[in-house]
Amino acid sequence: MTAIVLLTLSNIFMTFAWYGHLKFRGSPLWLAILVSWLIASVEYCFQVPANRIGYSTFSLVQLKTIQEVITLVVFCFFSVLVMKEGIRWNHLVGFACMVCAVLFIFKK
Repeated sequence: MTAIVLLTLSNIFMTFAWYGHLKFRGSPLWLAILVSWLIASVEYCFQVPANRIGYSTFSLVQLKTIQEVITLVVFCFFSVLVMKEGIRWNHLVGFACMVCAVLFIFKK
């Protein structure tokens, strides 16, 4: 569970690093890059321990799959709450296909 919590925190920071600057399109690009890198450096403080801890429980492929699912969930919340963009039915269908992929990844 620790790895999943750390991966979630990591993804929150990374989502803001990658997409948060889009709310401030009037700011200079160099500033967006600098702030994004600063946020991403905090993200690594969660990501690296999450992978170290998680790898003792999960395979590498499972760990990456967990991370991608968390990324999608965090992104959906970010998209709706921060960027004020909706999630449409076709997005949900695509995400459902990814959930099916997760089921295959974790199948014994």
